[in-house]
Amino acid sequence: MSRPQEPHRPFFPFGNPFRMISPKGSQLSPLLLSLLNKFEGTLAERLRKLMPKDKDDVLTFSWMKLATKSLCETHNDIKTLITDLELPVCDWDEKWIDLYLDVSVKLLDICIAFSSELSRLNQGHLLLQYFLHDLDSNSSEQFVRARSSLDSWRQHIIAKNPRVQNCWPILNSLEESLNLPKVKNSAKGKVLMRAMYGVKVETIFVCRVFAAAFSGSSKNLLNLNVPTTLPWAQVFSDLQSALNGEIRSTFSSGSFTVLKELDAVDVSVKKLEHMIQDGVSATEVEVFKSSVTDLRSRAEKHSRGLDLLANEVDVFFQIVLTGRDALLSNLRAGFPNSDPKLGYNVEGQVVR
Repeated sequence: MSRPQEPHRPFFPFGNPFRMISPKGSQLSPLLLSLLNKFEGTLAERLRKLMPKDKDDVLTFSWMKLATKSLCETHNDIKTLITDLELPVCDWDEKWIDLYLDVSVKLLDICIAFSSELSRLNQGHLLLQYFLHDLDSNSSEQFVRARSSLDSWRQHIIAKNPRVQNCWPILNSLEESLNLPKVKNSAKGKVLMRAMYGVKVETIFVCRVFAAAFSGSSKNLLNLNVPTTLPWAQVFSDLQSALNGEIRSTFSSGSFTVLKELDAVDVSVKKLEHMIQDGVSATEVEVFKSSVTDLRSRAEKHSRGLDLLANEVDVFFQIVLTGRDALLSNLRAGFPNSDPKLGYNVEGQVVR
């Protein structure tokens, strides 16, 4: 839909999640109340499942995969809720449409950034394979080449990804919009507002955790404050405290990563690094072989985790993209004379 550029506006400016539904406004029917309770109850249970069993579960690729899957389910739930509320696009306020498209394009940007980092980490796995190959060689220059391969791996793995760094301004803009203006006198609008607030909080939280992990720093890892009146508020607060606290503690201890599988690889690499500095003596041969086997096992676990997480991020990307495309399709069908300018091209760049 072609419209002049407007200044930045809040995420969904049709309600304030800090306010309970007031008797002075539109009353919720039993059906609307049931829909809202179901959505928020499911969200609370979903957040509860993300609570790590212990600190060793923060941040494993399996937890990150579970968190991404949770986002996929929550975003699918909001689509279902919109359908159940019987809010067709033709009834949407124009600014709702603009904001939905704006937010979706930001989420696509974040997905692209995370995918690029997972791809970069996967390239690091290939460099590690060169290191392992050099260690298996019987050449007299075996350890010379191994040290060179190891140096290439380490330089690659500690490098910063500018795409991940660019996620912070996007996340900040979404977080700043959490304080929303007063809702219109619409019962369905209030239900959608409350649900969308929950979607946004979970999305910002998970994406901030991922961005901190991928950037190698917790300086931009902020705590979100949510109204205590929301049924999922306590479980979210507990989850946020557990994750953010462990991430900050890990970085403050001097670790270069909070990614558990990558840290395990680094531990194995350091053991071998000490052994190959001056060569391996006859009495160290078996220990050396065992250390190589251990590194190979940890490297494979790291690679499998990367692949599974990358697939889940792609699923989330597709959910956001298909929702966006469906809205654009509905706009074209409902407004045949309109010319939506927002879209996505296959080269991987979001078009605004």
